[in-house]
Amino acid sequence: MDQVLYVLPALACPVGMGLMMWFMRRSRRSDADQPPHTAPTAEQEQELAQLRKEVEALREEQTTKTGLHKGSPA
Repeated sequence: MDQVLYVLPALACPVGMGLMMWFMRRSRRSDADQPPHTAPTAEQEQELAQLRKEVEALREEQTTKTGLHKGSPA
């Protein structure tokens, strides 16, 4: 009985690694079963265009502000 207790810690690592590999392989299969992403709808395209305009406006505002700081006397 005492010998079994010495073997258990030695088996814990390989058994744990095997279980992790099995779970990872299993999760990849479930990801593959999902359908691919569909094309964005017209509403999503409009929202994306609006967000891109906002980002561009913020970038321009930021360059304007940093340009003022660079040109101002120290």
